[in-house]
Amino acid sequence: MSAPFEERSGVVPCGTPWGRWYQTLEEVFIEVRVPPGTRAKDVRCSLRSRHISLAVCGQELLQGKLFDSTVTDEGTWTLEDRQLIRIVLMKTNRDAGNCWTSLLENEYAADPWVQDQMQRKLTLERFQRENPGFDFSGAEISGNYSKGGPDFSSLEK
Repeated sequence: MSAPFEERSGVVPCGTPWGRWYQTLEEVFIEVRVPPGTRAKDVRCSLRSRHISLAVCGQELLQGKLFDSTVTDEGTWTLEDRQLIRIVLMKTNRDAGNCWTSLLENEYAADPWVQDQMQRKLTLERFQRENPGFDFSGAEISGNYSKGGPDFSSLEK
């Protein structure tokens, strides 16, 4: 069974009642569907290191303690086509072993299969960064890839 990778970005999305979230080695992306015609002045978004809150037209859509810490000054949100809010959070811990299992501490968890696919994707992303001359786009991972996969840093070159 192949992962539900989106062809262009290679993300493994985790669906939620309000939209979806996904991650890379460095960032967490949150996409929230909002009523068509929403204006930026209708949006209240607070991004802190371990906390997020989002309200549109006074209605809270997302609020709680993040799964892990983020770099507060690097967090951004945008309103796209007046119907989608995209939030980008920069992870504090940016290694392949730091695969978020949920967006918030006790909410919006990825199901086990999606979590497995997320971990595989982050491990492949790590291998690509460590080996820039190789193409891992068609690679599949099997075996022990949890916590970012095997560590080859101690091998002699």
